[in-house]
Amino acid sequence: MVVEKKRPLQPSAAANVDPTPPVAAAAAPAAAAKNGKTIEEMYQKKSQLEHILLRPDTYIGSIEKHTQSLWVYEPDRGMVHRPVTFVPGLYKIFDEILVNAADNKQRDPKMDSLKVVIDVEENRISVQNNGDGVPVEIHQEEKVYVPELIFGHLLTSSNYDDTVKKTTGGRNGYGAKLTNIFSTEFVIETADGKRLKKYKQVFSNNMGTKSEPVISKCKESENWTKVSFKPDLAKFNMTHLEDDVVALMKKRVFDLAGCLGKSVKVELNGTRVPVKSFTDYVNLYLDSAAKSKPEKPPSYHVKVNDRWEICVSLSDGQFQQVSFVNSIATTKGGTHVDYITNQITNHIMNFVNKKNKNANIKAHNVKNYLWVFVNALIDNPAFDSQTKETLTLRQSSFGSKCELSQDFLKNVSKSGIVDSLLSWANFKQSKDLKKSDGTKTEKIHGIEKLDDANKAGGKESDKCTLILTEGDSAKALALAGLAAVGRDYYGVFPLRGKLLNVREATAKQLTENKEIGYIKQILGLQQHKEYANVKSLRYGHLMIMTDQDHDGSHIKGLLINFIHSYWPSLLKVPSFLIEFITPIVKANHKNGTQLSFYTMPEYESWKHNLTGNASGWSIKYYKGLGTSTSKEGREYFANLEKHRKDFIWEDEQDGEAIELAFSKKKIEERKSWLRQFEPGTHLDQTGKLIKYSDFVNKELILFSMADLQRSIPSMVDGLKPGQRKILFCSFKRNFVKEAKVAQFSGYVSEHSAYHHGEQSLASTIIGMAQDYVGSNNINLLQPNGQFGTRNYGGKDHASARYVYTRLSPITRFLFHKDDDDLLDFLNEDGQSIEPTWYMPIIPTVLVNGSEGIGTGWSSYVPNYNPRDIIANVRRLLNGDAMEPMDPWYKWFKGTIEKTAAKEGGNSYTICGTIEEVNETTLRITELPIRRWTQDYKEFLESISSSNKECKDPFIEDFDMNCDDVTVEFDVFLTPENLIRVTQEGLLKKFKLTTTISTTNMHLFDPRGVIKKYDNPEQILEEFFHLRLEFYEKRKKFLLNKREMELLKLENKVRFILAVVKGEIIVSNRKRADLFVELQTKGFTPFPKKTKAVEPEVAGATDDTEETEVKSPAESSSNGVHISDYEYLLAMAIGSLTIEKVQELCAERDKLNKEVDDLRKETPKSFWRKDLDALDGQLDELEKSDAQSEELRKKMRGKARGEAATKSTRQAPKNPRKNNNKKANNAESVAEAVSSSMAAMEIEKAPEAAKPKGRAGSRKAPAKLKKQTLVLNDDDDDDDDDVLELKERLAAYNLDSSPDQSAAMETEVPKVPAKKKEPSKRAAAAQKKKPLATVSEISDGDDDDINEIDDDDEDSEIEVVAAPEAGKKGGRKPAANAKAVKALAAAKKRGAANKQQPQTLGQKLLTDMLKPAENSGISPEKKVRKMRASPFNKKSGSVLGRVGKVNEVAENEENSGSASTSASTEETIEVAPARARPQRVNRAQTRYVLSDSESEHATEDSEFDEVTDESEDE
Repeated sequence: MVVEKKRPLQPSAAANVDPTPPVAAAAAPAAAAKNGKTIEEMYQKKSQLEHILLRPDTYIGSIEKHTQSLWVYEPDRGMVHRPVTFVPGLYKIFDEILVNAADNKQRDPKMDSLKVVIDVEENRISVQNNGDGVPVEIHQEEKVYVPELIFGHLLTSSNYDDTVKKTTGGRNGYGAKLTNIFSTEFVIETADGKRLKKYKQVFSNNMGTKSEPVISKCKESENWTKVSFKPDLAKFNMTHLEDDVVALMKKRVFDLAGCLGKSVKVELNGTRVPVKSFTDYVNLYLDSAAKSKPEKPPSYHVKVNDRWEICVSLSDGQFQQVSFVNSIATTKGGTHVDYITNQITNHIMNFVNKKNKNANIKAHNVKNYLWVFVNALIDNPAFDSQTKETLTLRQSSFGSKCELSQDFLKNVSKSGIVDSLLSWANFKQSKDLKKSDGTKTEKIHGIEKLDDANKAGGKESDKCTLILTEGDSAKALALAGLAAVGRDYYGVFPLRGKLLNVREATAKQLTENKEIGYIKQILGLQQHKEYANVKSLRYGHLMIMTDQDHDGSHIKGLLINFIHSYWPSLLKVPSFLIEFITPIVKANHKNGTQLSFYTMPEYESWKHNLTGNASGWSIKYYKGLGTSTSKEGREYFANLEKHRKDFIWEDEQDGEAIELAFSKKKIEERKSWLRQFEPGTHLDQTGKLIKYSDFVNKELILFSMADLQRSIPSMVDGLKPGQRKILFCSFKRNFVKEAKVAQFSGYVSEHSAYHHGEQSLASTIIGMAQDYVGSNNINLLQPNGQFGTRNYGGKDHASARYVYTRLSPITRFLFHKDDDDLLDFLNEDGQSIEPTWYMPIIPTVLVNGSEGIGTGWSSYVPNYNPRDIIANVRRLLNGDAMEPMDPWYKWFKGTIEKTAAKEGGNSYTICGTIEEVNETTLRITELPIRRWTQDYKEFLESISSSNKECKDPFIEDFDMNCDDVTVEFDVFLTPENLIRVTQEGLLKKFKLTTTISTTNMHLFDPRGVIKKYDNPEQILEEFFHLRLEFYEKRKKFLLNKREMELLKLENKVRFILAVVKGEIIVSNRKRADLFVELQTKGFTPFPKKTKAVEPEVAGATDDTEETEVKSPAESSSNGVHISDYEYLLAMAIGSLTIEKVQELCAERDKLNKEVDDLRKETPKSFWRKDLDALDGQLDELEKSDAQSEELRKKMRGKARGEAATKSTRQAPKNPRKNNNKKANNAESVAEAVSSSMAAMEIEKAPEAAKPKGRAGSRKAPAKLKKQTLVLNDDDDDDDDDVLELKERLAAYNLDSSPDQSAAMETEVPKVPAKKKEPSKRAAAAQKKKPLATVSEISDGDDDDINEIDDDDEDSEIEVVAAPEAGKKGGRKPAANAKAVKALAAAKKRGAANKQQPQTLGQKLLTDMLKPAENSGISPEKKVRKMRASPFNKKSGSVLGRVGKVNEVAENEENSGSASTSASTEETIEVAPARARPQRVNRAQTRYVLSDSESEHATEDSEFDEVTDESEDE
């Protein structure tokens, strides 16, 4: 049976007629039989050609008509954007031929002609290009000519080799074949000049039939290809080439002219297209756009390289793009357009947001205003479909880069797009803000804390006043005051702190700020509405009621700024804005008179005019509205006209003044405004009206100056006011006894008129005590506790209620006590507070650096080495030139290098430390300054391969061996990555560099004027001359003071001698007669220091002497009073003894010598002495730091498994009950060793006078001063039976309180303490250093010391020199207190050993651990039976010992001083301790060895006093 073969192009009649629903597919065979269809008819296989014809949309797009807004070319109108009805498939087959012709330009750059003919009448389209033709050659594999193969066979292409990078449009092997398939006739003609052959072949019937190729000869110069085709219009449901389709095709020809450029002449229907370049092509669009606009949009053209040509213009709020990839029109854009657009949008977005932070512009907002033209050549492009409307190739595969230059991007920024974006942002912001608009309604609900006026929003709303108060307490005062005026016309709403500065706020901040929304609703304000009057508002007046301080002024200013920003017309409405003022000071007289003052100058003037009539007046300062009582509030409102001030708008200067204060555009003008500030400026409150400009220039400027002073330090002392207040209170309190930071901040608040939150004060105290890397080079306060570490940049400090602080010993060497009397102390609220600035001996602003941001200025000063500063000061003193100083940070181990010297200062690069350990490991041992350990750890985690979110990890992992002081990261990489990062630069790759500069060193100069310093030497130069003046002043002051003291002494000696000789009779005489006689005999009167009679100030805490009221009857005509001779008449009767006269004479001689020495001193010699003392302190500091570092290294070594020889003592597991107070256990000793600050306090004390002691006179060997003896206790047995040293010492439960923290320690004051009778513990009272004190031990103590042991096998005893006796002590660490108690008890038992050799103490310390027999007990033994020592193991069990110890303590307490002064010497018989085998690996336990024996206690000892104080606290 012969089966008729179907023609390939004939569509199957059975197509798409199967009625079988999908659900019934499984039963298809049965259904087929039922429906009369065979299986073969139902399930068909189509050839490629049949499939294309059957499903054309897969290949060429839709074959239905579509209407779409597109750009088309019309001869009379040019490029037009209009709705076009076309068939995408038809457009596509034309485009395929056109792109093929353009591709030839890439294959043969010599191509220079492209001719397109669109013959509508004939329904024929032809495209011809010159350049290399198609090879007229038979393909050896396919056995057909190449032209037939590539135009008549599907899936043939020259673009299949993806290893070759090509910039042509063809890719899949369909292209021209699709045109052939959808044409009734398709003719290919080509001339191959190389082979001298011309080829022509005709395809018809949708590529179903083909003619035999006609091959003829041609010239060598002939190289061209021409494709002519007649579209099969029936397949596109068309009858002829419609106008819209033709317009679209013509536009596509223009596209090619623009893409190919001037090297190719493009003709359309025999006429050359008027486009010679891509710029010409872009102008067709822009010229068309200009017809609907006043002017042509600006355009910015750039040809980045041979492959990328870009042009950027502006659109009307919707992104537009015209783009080409290898001449293919990507009408929907793609990755190439995104690549270009993102560069532009990111630049403009950053530029706009920098220019106006409120804009909050995003990249997509910028994109909406761009019109981008892109012509790109891309390697092997990939598209979303065969229609090639969108490029999908990744940017990294483009084969080229197109990075737009900064100049080009800047030009685009200037195009007007920025203004368009800002307008859009303002519009959007206004739209968002309108959501919170208010309306004029009588009642509003849902506003918390609003007390609405009864008539607000009604007919009489214009008479209503809304009172905005500063906080709830001010609202309470206002409500109390409303009792006087009623609630009908007054509403009250409290503000929470300061209002937002709306001028610089973002849209998000504004919309989320409830307070602003509430104010709008309460007043009924509507966004951007012009207000000629207040009829449409709920309130006719807005009254501002704030505290009368700087921050109150700022709140007023912010409210004015808020109204001016959105409703400037409202400020012009008379009396809309009102302020309510309250008195700053009230003066009350005993007779009932009351005066109120509204400005400080007004009060000062009144006070000055009082002269001698101040008595009877009491003064009260009203810093806040909360100070006023409800009664006073009613008085204020009852006299409302006096307290109400109306703001008035006079001219545009008012608006300019408001902008000057709050706009960021006016930074330079604001600086000039602040520079012109004159002290004493204030707003006159006597007038009824206040101009806005006066408010800004006379009241708000005071806030700006105060803000600046709070933020930027003084050049002289490097302190901000808060820090200066803390230092003032430290000196005032003689802050050598430690206290909690929280308690001390309360003290500062009380004694220095600190008006801000105590939380910020506590933070400042903690900041002044911090000593980690990058903080202070010299911390003025001591960090006793956790004050923060470099792990978190100090933010990991403990709460202020847990940590203790006190003055660092070195602080008084920086700020000399003799300078205090020369300073200009301020007065606030009638209270003497800190000086304008302190006068250190070197500029501390350079030592510790500073930074801050204030109104108009910011400041940054790096830290410098105090040694370098001292050296430069010495050079200046010697008349030499200074050496340049570079920043220096204590403990920092990295490098600081000067990178650039600029006109305004230098810049430095700070580098951490990184080293290569092996081929896969790097070790980081230092981070740059202010890069904190925890932050760096997070950075390393972010680049580690273990982090799944990291896109490009270059390290495998890391180990962290850091502690609170040191940095150590071991970073592991692959060998390849290590080589790569080494080549790129380790410091840069691991972010181990930061930069600092000296270009922003703004400081207040000595006159209080802000000044910019270019380098540290400039600061030092200015400081030098000022400091030298102060040394001159110091000399004069001290000389005058000593001379007065000398004169007083001489008068005393003369008076005593006169009384003794009988020349002056004192007894049984009237004071008046004696007064006259003293005057007559020429005795010098010394008036007592008295305060001028001033009004009494409420709450003042001034510590000056009481005012002395002088009776006129007791004064002579020349103004001398009887009390002026009180220094003579008040002398004790004991002063008449010959010893006292001799003592006074000796004192006079000493003073004479001091005066002579002072006269010889020069300011420079004074300074050199101070520098020497400071150098000595720095030496001590460095020495103790070195010890601390060494110990810390040993601890780290042991912790990391290295050979460790020592470790610290541990706390007992079960401390005794009588030790459970605040006192630290023996662990505090070890802690003190590791603390550099504690070790720093081992100072060289002056030689003390030999005191009277209970155990005879002994001297400590001179060699023991300042030396450290290490004693190793090498015993190892019976550890479990022996109590901790701490417990055994605590068993001697004397009166001294154990409630002492390890750091409760005092600096030894220079003034001797008040003399008092020695207590039974006086001998131990002189040893006041942080380490446990072994000051002197008698024979009877030998056994006890032999028993010193603990449960830790790693313990050793170190003896450290302690200060001598004779200085006032303070609190002791717990371990000290207990050691002293034990020693005092031991001395009682060993009182008989007065004749012990003076070398005993030294001998004991060297042989401490030997048996007691060798300890040299006195040979004359008067034996008495002794209770078992609690330290003696042979005295029984531990439990037995506890009971006995308590008994011993009790009996010894009751025995009192009698036992210590017994006349009979007794020797205690002590059972010797057995020797123990040596023990290894014992760490040091340190004790302080006093310079003088403990039994040389002076009468100045205040040990009992200190103990009582500690217990009270």
